[in-house]
Amino acid sequence: MAATAQANDMPAGACDCHIHIYDYTRFELAPTALSRPPQALWSDYRREQQALGLTRAVVVQPTGYGFDNRCTLDALTQADGNARGIVAIAPDVTEAELTQMDAAGVRGVRFMMIANGGGVMRWDMLETVAAKIAPLNWNINLQIDGRDFEQYEDVLKSLPCRVVIDHNGKFLTPVKPDHPGMKSLLRLLDTGRCWVKLSAPYETSQTGAPDYDDVSVLAKTFVDGYPERCLWASNWPHPGRNPQPSNRALLDLFPVWASSAEVRKRILVDNPAALYGF
Repeated sequence: MAATAQANDMPAGACDCHIHIYDYTRFELAPTALSRPPQALWSDYRREQQALGLTRAVVVQPTGYGFDNRCTLDALTQADGNARGIVAIAPDVTEAELTQMDAAGVRGVRFMMIANGGGVMRWDMLETVAAKIAPLNWNINLQIDGRDFEQYEDVLKSLPCRVVIDHNGKFLTPVKPDHPGMKSLLRLLDTGRCWVKLSAPYETSQTGAPDYDDVSVLAKTFVDGYPERCLWASNWPHPGRNPQPSNRALLDLFPVWASSAEVRKRILVDNPAALYGF
């Protein structure tokens, strides 16, 4: 791995674009939950955030809470303007409910579509939800097996709102940059209405830490070709991982993917500020 000292010099306004909060003292998991990750409070994350030199975050609704967004919304209140939220909503959500969530800092809806991933959103909800959130300038936050992008490329291109893709495309078996699914994702990025998170390489890598070489090839492809469409995220508290990966090690990997300080600032600060409205 290349030297990573630059990762310690965080630009002002650096954003972690994918974290989860679990507060079982006040918000119990939904009956649909498939697992019970360890409790992870906003105050716990703030300590990690400060240690890394980050100042903003995007709180993503955990699948275990189903359509109950209270824990995520509560974290936005605690963040005092320094966080934005991604929620889960039913297609019959009212305009008044959306407006209220928008005022609280919500900026998108999570579609977790990995098989057996525990998500409560379905493909037949996608177009209805997208139409409802488009006037608010929200995004669809999508997680699928990246090998399936060709199958959904046309419908994703047709949506009236922006789309954000999780975890370097989340190719459950890492692929080469010339794989049809990867080419499909790059075509989505070409539209100017799609973003990809450089995050959680440990979830799919077969080569493993610390360099995650197989996933790093994809991350570098995104950074080199689409720096204006990339976001960085930790995926704290790394649900399902025991032991948890090091947040510092994950952040130190970022300069390996993005060697230019100017590009890193764009990805850490400028892109999330524009996309999430900081």
